[in-house]
Amino acid sequence: MRVAVTGTPGTGKTSATDRLDESVLHLNDAVEREGLYTERDEARDSLVVDMDALREFVGDREGVVESHLAHHLPADRVVVLRCGPEELERRLREREEGEAKAEENTGSTKSPQALARYARENAESEALDLILSEAVAEHGVENVYEIDTTERSLAEVAREIERVIAGERGPSAGEVTFS
Repeated sequence: MRVAVTGTPGTGKTSATDRLDESVLHLNDAVEREGLYTERDEARDSLVVDMDALREFVGDREGVVESHLAHHLPADRVVVLRCGPEELERRLREREEGEAKAEENTGSTKSPQALARYARENAESEALDLILSEAVAEHGVENVYEIDTTERSLAEVAREIERVIAGERGPSAGEVTFS
């Protein structure tokens, strides 16, 4: 069985899955390490993923796969982590500012304006349920499980993911709303 853990950047995917007892394939790390991208988007300082190469790399591997792209892969269950847009924007600004400070001596291209745009764009995507909509369209409402991370600890989020993996929690697409 494969469980995809996905969500807008900043919802807690990597941090929560690092707390699972399961082995987790962090797709973003694999993309960079294995060269599974076609180019670097200089404006966003990010990699453009080669989805065919990523699918081939993942193959029939079972277990947990984690990334904001994980819902684009075949999966038996898809966990979509959600976060209130205002909190998400705060988290992203805080995280990105910390990364930019750490990279100051390496010539980081992330300006304060780019950091603000990144946080705002992702908060807007979250408000519009973008990843949830994609996950439901690709996997069906019966295979999608939402977890609101806005006011939960990472340990609580990890426990909810483990409940999905164990089949102890029913599908819940459409239950989280931020409007």
